[in-house]
Amino acid sequence: MATTAKKTTADKAKSTASKSTASRNTASRNTAKTASKSTDGKVKAKSTAADGLRELFVDSLKDIYWAEKALTKALPKMAKNATSENLITAINDHLSVTEEQVKRLEQVFSLIGEKAAAKKCDAMEGLIKEGESIMEETEAGPVRDAGIIAASQKIEHYEIATYGTLAAFATTLGEDDAVLLLEKTLAEEKEADTLLTEAAYNTINFDANEED
Repeated sequence: MATTAKKTTADKAKSTASKSTASRNTASRNTAKTASKSTDGKVKAKSTAADGLRELFVDSLKDIYWAEKALTKALPKMAKNATSENLITAINDHLSVTEEQVKRLEQVFSLIGEKAAAKKCDAMEGLIKEGESIMEETEAGPVRDAGIIAASQKIEHYEIATYGTLAAFATTLGEDDAVLLLEKTLAEEKEADTLLTEAAYNTINFDANEED
């Protein structure tokens, strides 16, 4: 009986030690995996990833092509929710400009021998959604107008950065005709940003401030 009891106790001790060792080993592996993830941080490229500047250029064109087409649907909603006549006019004018920019991008695709195709632009989707949220979170009038201008300028700044980069890519690739078209759109986006700033500082921001 005593011998059996000793054997059982020993077996339990071995089992506990074994589980403890296994637990330490698992914890060690998990720690190693976590350390690997945190210290590496490298993003694995997709199978369709661009491996040259021309591919990146084309991919970026598809991105902004989607963005501009999405804007042609978002701008009318902004105009409908604005109350300042100057702001409404500015948005509608830019809608016409945006429609021309879509056609201009199609020209760029043609010039570089690519079919015009849109690829979902996560950045523009987010900016448009933010604009919709701002309209939902503001009362109609000067305050909402100020919010619409803020949302619109974020969009313009994104487009300015994008077209500036695309023009630089096209220059490097020797696509001179494409450069001219992209720089024309870049100039239009800068002008739109200036007009929005003037609208904000001439009346709208001050009217919104008086609402408090």
